[in-house]
Amino acid sequence: MTTTDCGCPEFRTSRRRLLGGIAAGAALGTVSQLIGDAHRQVAFGAEPGGNVVVVLSLRGGADGLSLVVPRGADHDLLAAARPNLVVPESVLLGDDPRFGFHPALAPLMPFWQAGVFGAVHAVGLSAPNRSHFDATEEMEDADPGTVSRVGWINRMTGLSASPLPEDAVALGVPLAPASLVGPAPALSAYDLSDLAMPEVGTSAQTRRTALTRAWGTSTTPLAAGVRTAIGVTQRLSPLVDAVDSNVHTLAYPEGPLQQVLASTAALIRADLGTRIVAIDYGDWDMHADLGRVDGGWMVDQATHFASSLAAFMLDLGTAASRVTVVTLTEFGRRVEENGSGGVDHGYGNATFLLGAGVNGGAVHGRWPGLAQLEDGDLALGQDYRSVLWEVLGSRFSDLSGSRSTIFPGFTPEAVGAMA
Repeated sequence: MTTTDCGCPEFRTSRRRLLGGIAAGAALGTVSQLIGDAHRQVAFGAEPGGNVVVVLSLRGGADGLSLVVPRGADHDLLAAARPNLVVPESVLLGDDPRFGFHPALAPLMPFWQAGVFGAVHAVGLSAPNRSHFDATEEMEDADPGTVSRVGWINRMTGLSASPLPEDAVALGVPLAPASLVGPAPALSAYDLSDLAMPEVGTSAQTRRTALTRAWGTSTTPLAAGVRTAIGVTQRLSPLVDAVDSNVHTLAYPEGPLQQVLASTAALIRADLGTRIVAIDYGDWDMHADLGRVDGGWMVDQATHFASSLAAFMLDLGTAASRVTVVTLTEFGRRVEENGSGGVDHGYGNATFLLGAGVNGGAVHGRWPGLAQLEDGDLALGQDYRSVLWEVLGSRFSDLSGSRSTIFPGFTPEAVGAMA
Protein backbone atom coordinates (compact mmCIF):
# COMPACT_ATOMS: atom_id res chain seq x y z
CA MET A 1 0.00 0.00 0.00
CA THR A 2 1.15 3.51 -0.75
CA THR A 3 1.88 5.61 2.31
CA THR A 4 1.95 9.35 1.71
CA ASP A 5 1.63 12.24 4.15
CA CYS A 6 -1.80 13.70 3.43
CA GLY A 7 -0.59 17.17 4.38
CA CYS A 8 -3.58 17.48 6.64
CA PRO A 9 -2.52 17.39 10.31
CA GLU A 10 -6.03 18.36 11.37
CA PHE A 11 -7.18 14.90 10.29
CA ARG A 12 -4.61 13.10 12.44
CA THR A 13 -4.95 15.23 15.57
CA SER A 14 -8.74 15.50 15.35
CA ARG A 15 -9.15 11.75 15.03
CA ARG A 16 -7.24 11.38 18.28
CA ARG A 17 -9.51 14.02 19.85
CA LEU A 18 -12.55 12.09 18.67
CA LEU A 19 -11.34 8.76 19.99
CA GLY A 20 -10.09 10.34 23.17
CA GLY A 21 -13.62 11.47 24.01
CA ILE A 22 -15.05 7.96 23.84
CA ALA A 23 -15.17 5.93 27.03
CA ALA A 24 -14.30 2.24 26.88
CA GLY A 25 -15.40 0.20 29.87
CA ALA A 26 -15.37 -3.29 31.34
CA ALA A 27 -11.84 -3.93 29.96
CA LEU A 28 -13.41 -5.41 26.81
CA GLY A 29 -14.04 -2.36 24.71
CA THR A 30 -17.67 -2.17 25.82
CA VAL A 31 -18.68 1.36 24.93
CA SER A 32 -20.53 3.46 27.45
CA GLN A 33 -21.53 7.05 27.95
CA LEU A 34 -20.00 9.02 30.79
CA ILE A 35 -22.87 10.38 32.85
CA GLY A 36 -21.88 12.28 35.97
CA ASP A 37 -19.29 10.15 37.74
CA ALA A 38 -20.40 6.76 36.45
CA HIS A 39 -20.51 4.73 33.27
CA ARG A 40 -24.10 3.77 32.61
CA GLN A 41 -24.44 0.28 31.13
CA VAL A 42 -27.66 -0.96 29.57
CA ALA A 43 -28.15 -4.61 28.74
CA PHE A 44 -29.53 -5.21 25.28
CA GLY A 45 -29.47 -7.88 22.54
CA ALA A 46 -30.80 -9.17 19.21
CA GLU A 47 -32.17 -12.40 17.86
CA PRO A 48 -29.79 -14.56 15.81
CA GLY A 49 -30.41 -15.34 12.14
CA GLY A 50 -31.26 -11.77 11.20
CA ASN A 51 -29.85 -9.30 8.71
CA VAL A 52 -26.55 -7.51 9.24
CA VAL A 53 -25.43 -4.10 7.96
CA VAL A 54 -21.70 -3.42 7.69
CA VAL A 55 -20.85 0.30 7.70
CA LEU A 56 -17.42 0.76 6.12
CA SER A 57 -16.07 4.28 6.72
CA LEU A 58 -13.53 5.48 4.15
CA ARG A 59 -11.75 7.87 6.51
CA GLY A 60 -10.05 10.90 5.05
CA GLY A 61 -12.51 11.91 2.35
CA ALA A 62 -12.35 9.46 -0.56
CA ASP A 63 -12.40 11.01 -4.02
CA GLY A 64 -15.72 9.88 -5.47
CA LEU A 65 -14.96 11.53 -8.81
CA SER A 66 -12.04 9.14 -9.28
CA LEU A 67 -13.94 6.07 -8.09
CA VAL A 68 -17.30 6.66 -9.80
CA VAL A 69 -16.56 8.78 -12.85
CA PRO A 70 -19.19 10.65 -14.90
CA ARG A 71 -19.41 9.94 -18.61
CA GLY A 72 -20.16 12.20 -21.57
CA ALA A 73 -20.21 15.98 -21.24
CA ASP A 74 -19.49 15.83 -17.50
CA HIS A 75 -16.41 13.73 -18.19
CA ASP A 76 -15.20 16.45 -20.56
CA LEU A 77 -15.62 19.01 -17.78
CA LEU A 78 -13.82 16.76 -15.30
CA ALA A 79 -10.95 16.16 -17.74
CA ALA A 80 -10.55 19.92 -18.18
CA ALA A 81 -10.38 20.39 -14.41
CA ARG A 82 -8.13 17.37 -13.83
CA PRO A 83 -5.90 17.01 -16.88
CA ASN A 84 -3.31 14.99 -14.94
CA LEU A 85 -5.63 12.89 -12.77
CA VAL A 86 -8.86 12.10 -14.60
CA VAL A 87 -9.65 8.45 -15.30
CA PRO A 88 -10.11 8.18 -19.10
CA GLU A 89 -13.64 7.38 -20.16
CA SER A 90 -12.33 4.59 -22.39
CA VAL A 91 -11.20 2.47 -19.41
CA LEU A 92 -14.24 2.91 -17.16
CA LEU A 93 -16.01 -0.24 -15.97
CA GLY A 94 -19.71 -1.01 -15.85
CA ASP A 95 -22.60 -0.39 -18.20
CA ASP A 96 -24.34 2.48 -16.42
CA PRO A 97 -24.98 5.13 -19.09
CA ARG A 98 -24.12 8.05 -16.79
CA PHE A 99 -21.10 6.72 -14.86
CA GLY A 100 -18.26 4.24 -14.93
CA PHE A 101 -16.06 2.73 -12.23
CA HIS A 102 -12.32 3.09 -11.75
CA PRO A 103 -10.53 0.05 -13.26
CA ALA A 104 -9.13 -0.79 -9.80
CA LEU A 105 -12.68 -1.74 -8.76
CA ALA A 106 -12.67 -4.68 -11.20
CA PRO A 107 -12.91 -7.31 -8.39
CA LEU A 108 -16.39 -5.94 -7.57
CA MET A 109 -17.76 -6.02 -11.10
CA PRO A 110 -19.03 -9.63 -10.91
CA PHE A 111 -21.28 -8.40 -8.10
CA TRP A 112 -22.38 -5.51 -10.34
CA GLN A 113 -23.31 -7.98 -13.04
CA ALA A 114 -25.17 -10.08 -10.47
CA GLY A 115 -27.17 -7.01 -9.44
CA VAL A 116 -25.91 -6.74 -5.85
CA PHE A 117 -23.32 -3.97 -6.21
CA GLY A 118 -24.17 -0.36 -6.93
CA ALA A 119 -23.51 3.22 -5.94
CA VAL A 120 -25.18 6.53 -5.19
CA HIS A 121 -23.44 9.70 -6.36
CA ALA A 122 -23.49 13.27 -5.05
CA VAL A 123 -24.05 12.16 -1.44
CA GLY A 124 -23.03 14.18 1.58
CA LEU A 125 -23.91 16.27 4.61
CA SER A 126 -26.75 18.76 4.43
CA ALA A 127 -24.22 21.61 4.15
CA PRO A 128 -20.52 21.64 3.16
CA ASN A 129 -18.06 20.94 5.95
CA ARG A 130 -14.42 20.50 4.95
CA SER A 131 -13.03 19.76 8.41
CA HIS A 132 -12.20 16.08 8.90
CA PHE A 133 -13.09 16.14 12.58
CA ASP A 134 -16.25 18.26 12.39
CA ALA A 135 -17.60 16.50 9.29
CA THR A 136 -16.95 13.05 10.77
CA GLU A 137 -18.58 13.96 14.06
CA GLU A 138 -21.61 15.45 12.30
CA MET A 139 -21.96 12.41 10.04
CA GLU A 140 -21.69 9.90 12.87
CA ASP A 141 -23.94 11.81 15.25
CA ALA A 142 -26.46 12.32 12.39
CA ASP A 143 -28.34 14.84 14.51
CA PRO A 144 -27.20 18.33 13.42
CA GLY A 145 -27.26 21.00 16.09
CA THR A 146 -27.54 18.64 19.03
CA VAL A 147 -25.29 18.97 22.07
CA SER A 148 -25.85 15.31 22.97
CA ARG A 149 -23.00 12.93 22.07
CA VAL A 150 -25.10 9.99 20.89
CA GLY A 151 -24.36 8.35 17.55
CA TRP A 152 -26.97 7.15 15.07
CA ILE A 153 -26.02 3.49 15.48
CA ASN A 154 -26.34 3.82 19.26
CA ARG A 155 -29.81 5.32 18.84
CA MET A 156 -30.73 2.44 16.55
CA THR A 157 -29.55 -0.34 18.84
CA GLY A 158 -31.02 1.41 21.88
CA LEU A 159 -34.51 0.97 20.44
CA SER A 160 -34.62 -2.69 21.41
CA ALA A 161 -36.05 -3.57 24.81
CA SER A 162 -33.59 -6.36 25.59
CA PRO A 163 -30.63 -6.56 23.20
CA LEU A 164 -27.05 -7.63 23.97
CA PRO A 165 -23.79 -5.69 23.59
CA GLU A 166 -22.79 -7.74 20.54
CA ASP A 167 -25.74 -6.21 18.68
CA ALA A 168 -23.43 -3.40 17.49
CA VAL A 169 -19.72 -4.06 17.03
CA ALA A 170 -16.78 -1.95 15.86
CA LEU A 171 -13.81 -3.97 14.60
CA GLY A 172 -10.32 -2.90 13.56
CA VAL A 173 -10.17 -0.06 16.08
CA PRO A 174 -9.39 -0.09 19.82
CA LEU A 175 -12.15 2.41 20.55
CA ALA A 176 -15.51 2.74 18.88
CA PRO A 177 -16.43 5.43 16.34
CA ALA A 178 -18.76 8.21 17.39
CA SER A 179 -21.70 6.51 15.67
CA LEU A 180 -21.67 3.83 18.42
CA VAL A 181 -21.27 6.19 21.37
CA GLY A 182 -24.21 6.74 23.70
CA PRO A 183 -26.22 5.15 26.51
CA ALA A 184 -26.63 1.80 24.76
CA PRO A 185 -23.38 -0.17 25.04
CA ALA A 186 -21.62 -1.77 22.09
CA LEU A 187 -18.44 -3.74 21.53
CA SER A 188 -15.21 -2.36 20.14
CA ALA A 189 -12.08 -4.40 19.47
CA TYR A 190 -9.23 -4.64 17.02
CA ASP A 191 -10.05 -8.30 16.34
CA LEU A 192 -12.08 -11.10 17.88
CA SER A 193 -9.26 -12.39 20.06
CA ASP A 194 -9.44 -9.14 22.05
CA LEU A 195 -12.88 -10.18 23.29
CA ALA A 196 -11.53 -13.10 25.30
CA MET A 197 -11.62 -13.14 29.08
CA PRO A 198 -8.00 -12.57 30.18
CA GLU A 199 -6.38 -15.63 31.74
CA VAL A 200 -4.10 -14.51 34.55
CA GLY A 201 -2.98 -17.64 36.32
CA THR A 202 -6.44 -19.25 36.02
CA SER A 203 -8.79 -20.34 33.26
CA ALA A 204 -11.27 -17.94 31.69
CA GLN A 205 -14.21 -19.78 33.26
CA THR A 206 -12.62 -19.65 36.71
CA ARG A 207 -12.15 -15.91 36.37
CA ARG A 208 -15.77 -15.47 35.23
CA THR A 209 -16.96 -17.38 38.27
CA ALA A 210 -14.81 -15.32 40.63
CA LEU A 211 -15.92 -12.02 39.08
CA THR A 212 -19.56 -13.07 39.23
CA ARG A 213 -19.24 -13.81 42.94
CA ALA A 214 -17.52 -10.50 43.58
CA TRP A 215 -19.88 -8.31 41.55
CA GLY A 216 -23.05 -10.36 41.22
CA THR A 217 -25.08 -8.62 43.96
CA SER A 218 -23.62 -5.12 43.79
CA THR A 219 -25.96 -2.38 42.58
CA THR A 220 -23.27 0.07 41.46
CA PRO A 221 -22.95 1.15 37.82
CA LEU A 222 -19.46 -0.37 37.70
CA ALA A 223 -20.83 -3.73 38.80
CA ALA A 224 -23.44 -3.61 36.05
CA GLY A 225 -20.62 -3.03 33.57
CA VAL A 226 -18.64 -5.96 34.90
CA ARG A 227 -21.66 -8.26 34.68
CA THR A 228 -22.24 -7.11 31.10
CA ALA A 229 -18.63 -7.88 30.23
CA ILE A 230 -18.81 -11.33 31.85
CA GLY A 231 -21.89 -12.15 29.81
CA VAL A 232 -20.27 -11.02 26.59
CA THR A 233 -17.19 -13.15 27.08
CA GLN A 234 -19.36 -16.14 27.98
CA ARG A 235 -21.55 -15.86 24.88
CA LEU A 236 -18.66 -15.14 22.53
CA SER A 237 -16.31 -17.74 24.00
CA PRO A 238 -17.06 -20.49 21.41
CA LEU A 239 -16.16 -18.10 18.60
CA VAL A 240 -13.18 -16.54 20.37
CA ASP A 241 -11.77 -19.90 21.43
CA ALA A 242 -11.80 -21.05 17.80
CA VAL A 243 -10.50 -17.83 16.26
CA ASP A 244 -7.58 -19.54 14.53
CA SER A 245 -9.88 -21.85 12.58
CA ASN A 246 -12.85 -19.47 12.14
CA VAL A 247 -11.01 -16.38 10.90
CA HIS A 248 -9.96 -17.05 7.31
CA THR A 249 -7.29 -14.38 7.06
CA LEU A 250 -5.43 -16.05 4.20
CA ALA A 251 -8.50 -15.69 1.97
CA TYR A 252 -7.90 -11.92 1.85
CA PRO A 253 -5.21 -9.74 0.24
CA GLU A 254 -2.61 -8.42 2.63
CA GLY A 255 -3.30 -4.95 3.98
CA PRO A 256 -5.31 -3.00 6.56
CA LEU A 257 -8.65 -4.68 5.75
CA GLN A 258 -7.35 -8.25 5.91
CA GLN A 259 -7.75 -9.00 9.60
CA VAL A 260 -10.79 -6.81 10.22
CA LEU A 261 -12.89 -8.18 7.36
CA ALA A 262 -11.88 -11.77 8.15
CA SER A 263 -12.94 -11.18 11.77
CA THR A 264 -16.19 -9.56 10.64
CA ALA A 265 -17.04 -12.50 8.41
CA ALA A 266 -16.33 -14.95 11.25
CA LEU A 267 -18.53 -12.93 13.64
CA ILE A 268 -21.41 -12.89 11.16
CA ARG A 269 -21.10 -16.57 10.30
CA ALA A 270 -21.22 -17.37 14.03
CA ASP A 271 -24.75 -15.91 14.04
CA LEU A 272 -24.65 -14.37 17.51
CA GLY A 273 -27.33 -11.77 16.82
CA THR A 274 -25.06 -8.97 15.62
CA ARG A 275 -27.05 -6.43 13.61
CA ILE A 276 -24.50 -3.83 12.66
CA VAL A 277 -20.70 -3.78 12.32
CA ALA A 278 -18.68 -0.57 11.95
CA ILE A 279 -15.29 -0.72 10.22
CA ASP A 280 -12.72 1.97 9.39
CA TYR A 281 -10.55 2.02 6.28
CA GLY A 282 -8.45 5.19 6.32
CA ASP A 283 -5.75 6.86 4.21
CA TRP A 284 -8.01 8.49 1.59
CA ASP A 285 -6.84 12.08 2.17
CA MET A 286 -5.06 12.50 -1.16
CA HIS A 287 -3.98 16.14 -1.26
CA ALA A 288 -0.86 15.07 -3.19
CA ASP A 289 0.38 12.20 -5.35
CA LEU A 290 -3.04 10.73 -6.08
CA GLY A 291 -1.56 9.08 -9.16
CA ARG A 292 -2.87 8.21 -12.57
CA VAL A 293 -4.99 5.31 -13.72
CA ASP A 294 -1.89 3.20 -14.40
CA GLY A 295 -0.64 3.37 -10.80
CA GLY A 296 -0.22 5.37 -7.62
CA TRP A 297 -1.95 5.99 -4.32
CA MET A 298 -5.56 5.85 -5.58
CA VAL A 299 -4.93 2.68 -7.58
CA ASP A 300 -3.34 0.96 -4.57
CA GLN A 301 -6.08 2.12 -2.20
CA ALA A 302 -8.99 1.24 -4.47
CA THR A 303 -7.49 -2.12 -5.41
CA HIS A 304 -7.20 -3.17 -1.77
CA PHE A 305 -10.71 -1.91 -1.06
CA ALA A 306 -12.28 -3.80 -3.96
CA SER A 307 -10.35 -7.05 -3.66
CA SER A 308 -10.91 -7.15 0.10
CA LEU A 309 -14.67 -6.63 -0.21
CA ALA A 310 -14.90 -9.29 -2.91
CA ALA A 311 -13.05 -11.73 -0.63
CA PHE A 312 -15.33 -10.77 2.26
CA MET A 313 -18.49 -11.60 0.33
CA LEU A 314 -17.10 -15.00 -0.66
CA ASP A 315 -15.86 -15.69 2.88
CA LEU A 316 -19.37 -15.11 4.26
CA GLY A 317 -20.64 -18.16 2.41
CA THR A 318 -24.38 -18.65 2.85
CA ALA A 319 -24.45 -15.79 5.39
CA ALA A 320 -23.93 -13.36 2.48
CA SER A 321 -27.68 -13.60 1.85
CA ARG A 322 -28.29 -11.48 4.97
CA VAL A 323 -25.38 -9.01 4.82
CA THR A 324 -25.40 -5.52 3.28
CA VAL A 325 -22.33 -3.28 3.08
CA VAL A 326 -22.63 0.51 2.81
CA THR A 327 -19.69 2.92 2.66
CA LEU A 328 -19.46 6.43 4.12
CA THR A 329 -16.80 9.11 3.86
CA GLU A 330 -16.88 12.50 5.54
CA PHE A 331 -16.71 14.60 2.36
CA GLY A 332 -15.73 14.48 -1.30
CA ARG A 333 -12.85 16.22 -3.06
CA ARG A 334 -12.61 19.39 -5.14
CA VAL A 335 -13.41 19.01 -8.82
CA GLU A 336 -10.20 20.76 -9.84
CA GLU A 337 -6.81 19.18 -9.18
CA ASN A 338 -4.26 21.13 -7.17
CA GLY A 339 -0.60 21.79 -7.92
CA SER A 340 0.61 18.78 -5.92
CA GLY A 341 -0.98 16.07 -7.99
CA GLY A 342 -3.95 15.68 -5.69
CA VAL A 343 -7.36 17.11 -4.84
CA ASP A 344 -8.37 19.09 -1.79
CA HIS A 345 -11.39 18.81 0.51
CA GLY A 346 -14.73 19.11 -1.28
CA TYR A 347 -18.40 18.29 -0.85
CA GLY A 348 -20.56 15.79 -2.82
CA ASN A 349 -19.27 12.24 -3.00
CA ALA A 350 -20.07 8.64 -3.94
CA THR A 351 -21.40 5.91 -1.65
CA PHE A 352 -21.09 2.20 -2.46
CA LEU A 353 -23.59 -0.52 -1.60
CA LEU A 354 -22.91 -4.25 -1.80
CA GLY A 355 -24.80 -7.37 -0.88
CA ALA A 356 -28.27 -8.43 0.16
CA GLY A 357 -31.16 -6.20 -0.85
CA VAL A 358 -29.05 -3.86 -2.97
CA ASN A 359 -30.60 -2.60 -6.21
CA GLY A 360 -27.32 -3.13 -8.02
CA GLY A 361 -26.10 -2.80 -11.55
CA ALA A 362 -26.77 0.95 -11.50
CA VAL A 363 -25.55 4.24 -10.06
CA HIS A 364 -28.47 5.90 -8.30
CA GLY A 365 -29.24 9.35 -7.04
CA ARG A 366 -30.03 12.82 -8.27
CA TRP A 367 -26.94 13.98 -10.17
CA PRO A 368 -26.43 17.78 -10.14
CA GLY A 369 -23.74 17.63 -12.83
CA LEU A 370 -20.41 19.41 -13.10
CA ALA A 371 -21.58 22.42 -15.09
CA GLN A 372 -22.85 24.17 -11.95
CA LEU A 373 -20.57 23.65 -8.98
CA GLU A 374 -20.95 24.68 -5.35
CA ASP A 375 -17.88 26.79 -4.61
CA GLY A 376 -15.75 24.54 -6.82
CA ASP A 377 -17.24 21.31 -5.48
CA LEU A 378 -19.70 18.73 -6.71
CA ALA A 379 -23.03 19.88 -5.26
CA LEU A 380 -25.28 17.74 -3.08
CA GLY A 381 -27.72 15.42 -4.78
CA GLN A 382 -29.00 13.68 -1.65
CA ASP A 383 -28.29 13.72 2.04
CA TYR A 384 -26.33 10.66 3.21
CA ARG A 385 -29.05 9.94 5.76
CA SER A 386 -31.46 9.20 2.91
CA VAL A 387 -29.13 6.42 1.78
CA LEU A 388 -28.65 5.08 5.30
CA TRP A 389 -32.35 5.13 6.06
CA GLU A 390 -33.12 3.30 2.82
CA VAL A 391 -30.63 0.58 3.85
CA LEU A 392 -31.90 0.35 7.43
CA GLY A 393 -35.56 0.44 6.46
CA SER A 394 -35.02 -2.26 3.87
CA ARG A 395 -33.00 -4.64 6.04
CA PHE A 396 -34.65 -4.14 9.44
CA SER A 397 -38.45 -4.20 9.27
CA ASP A 398 -38.72 -3.54 13.00
CA LEU A 399 -37.30 -0.05 12.48
CA SER A 400 -40.11 1.08 10.16
CA GLY A 401 -41.59 3.50 12.69
CA SER A 402 -38.31 4.66 14.21
CA ARG A 403 -36.79 6.93 11.61
CA SER A 404 -37.33 10.07 13.69
CA THR A 405 -35.44 8.49 16.60
CA ILE A 406 -32.47 7.33 14.54
CA PHE A 407 -32.29 10.49 12.41
CA PRO A 408 -34.05 13.22 14.41
CA GLY A 409 -35.63 16.05 12.46
CA PHE A 410 -34.80 14.52 9.09
CA THR A 411 -37.20 13.57 6.31
CA PRO A 412 -35.50 11.22 3.82
CA GLU A 413 -36.10 11.14 0.10
CA ALA A 414 -36.29 8.04 -2.07
CA VAL A 415 -32.93 7.13 -3.62
CA GLY A 416 -33.67 3.75 -5.20
CA ALA A 417 -30.49 2.08 -3.98
CA MET A 418 -32.30 -0.82 -2.29
CA ALA A 419 -34.57 -3.27 -4.07
